[in-house]
Amino acid sequence: MPDTLIILDFGSQFSQLIARRLREANIYCELYAFDAPATEVLAHDPQGYILSGGPNSVYDPGAPQVPAYVLESGRPVLGICYGMQALTHALGGRVASSSQREYGSAELETTAENPLLPPGQQTVWMSHGDRIEAPPPGFVPLAASGNSPVAAMGDLGAKRFGVQFHPEVRHTPGGLEILRRFAVEICGVAADWTADSVIEQAVERIRAQVGDQRVLSAVSGGVDSSVATALVQRAIGDQLVAVFVDHGLLRHNEARQVTAALQEGLGVELVVDDAAADFFGHLKGVTDPEEKRRIIGERFIRHFEQQALALGQPPFLVQGTIYPDVVESRAPERQHAQRIKTHHNVGGLPEDMQFELVEPLRYLFKDEVRRVGEALGLPPELVWRQPFPGPGLAVRCLGEVTPERIARLQAADAILTAELAAAGLLRLDDEGGGTSQAFVVLLPVKSVGVMGDGRTYQEVAAIRAVTTEDFMTADWARLPYDLLAKIANRIVNEVSGINRVVYDITSKPPATIEWE
Repeated sequence: MPDTLIILDFGSQFSQLIARRLREANIYCELYAFDAPATEVLAHDPQGYILSGGPNSVYDPGAPQVPAYVLESGRPVLGICYGMQALTHALGGRVASSSQREYGSAELETTAENPLLPPGQQTVWMSHGDRIEAPPPGFVPLAASGNSPVAAMGDLGAKRFGVQFHPEVRHTPGGLEILRRFAVEICGVAADWTADSVIEQAVERIRAQVGDQRVLSAVSGGVDSSVATALVQRAIGDQLVAVFVDHGLLRHNEARQVTAALQEGLGVELVVDDAAADFFGHLKGVTDPEEKRRIIGERFIRHFEQQALALGQPPFLVQGTIYPDVVESRAPERQHAQRIKTHHNVGGLPEDMQFELVEPLRYLFKDEVRRVGEALGLPPELVWRQPFPGPGLAVRCLGEVTPERIARLQAADAILTAELAAAGLLRLDDEGGGTSQAFVVLLPVKSVGVMGDGRTYQEVAAIRAVTTEDFMTADWARLPYDLLAKIANRIVNEVSGINRVVYDITSKPPATIEWE
């Protein structure tokens, strides 16, 4: 078991970012709800604990409190925002409402030498209403801001610290170094969480889980399922058979590309299930996005069950579930987070599913998945394929899903992809230019237009293009106007049934990346 830090989630929207930043520094960590069973958390033999922020006041009825085992462990603790206030409250300090709330950028001045914060001034991101009026016994103030006399505190002997700001967000430029100092220099965690170590540990877990049994892999050709398949193949070789369900909801020519990439690129045994008619039949008349996801998730599993029977009923099914899927679907370990949408490979599985899941990427962020894919030797066209939802174009085709509308969407999306690729904007560059994800959404809305000398009344296409590092938050891509004009012109002129194109300029949050 690697050296581990435990992050206890008190309901902050940034809890996953704490894990993301630590992983960037090659530090292994796991995220648990603050009230997770102590036995589950302590099974990791944590080197230290980070207490996340949260929306509560420590004096709210039923407000989350620091678990007793954290304080009894004698291990280092770092409280962030609400985590600092909860630590203060638990250890006998005084927390009070501030007369002036502090949100946004602030200047922090380190006031005492300490192993957590560098000397001098730095810009940090604040988001709090309460503040520390009196640190607990044994703690001393370490830093102050304009509205927080105790913006950081520490008991240097006990290695317990609190910061009122959020080091995990990009708006705190020195935040990653603060987290690294806590993990490595204060907790003594080895910074050895790399792609190679991920592969090594995953291979051991997969072999221990499946033994000598046959395993099915659910592949779509996307990054996640491809990397998961390659990882399982690394672990068990010819015990694995990949099953590609062609539901008719993939991008233009993608079914052919997927088949070629898996058979020739990965060299795995591949069964292709042409199931388009079945999926379209079950989706007929359905417009609710959650119902679409439920139907697609169920039909996926039913087709895999049929393939399993033909292959001798293997008991295991590989899925490319990644960490954002788990978080957004409000999986069991995230019961205090609001469910945003159901992912077909997490929350949409039928209760009577006949497989035990193998999910080697379940706790990896997207960038970690790509690094693992590269380390496994996967071809760039697979590793850098833009993310694609498990339900496919069904959740980008708003309203009823029909073969005609999907064909229309495929054609428009192919134009967008081709033009972005020609402009060198299909990937995110080191300066943050380009796109992390870009696609077309077909709207169930018709508008009046004029083509030639005639009136048209056709559907509207929306372009969605975002930049993001972690897919937990995202901003809309500032694509050149001339490029947008060219894309819109091609779609309207080349795709029958679309006469208007709009551009989505909403960030995540408040929107999600996908429209459904």
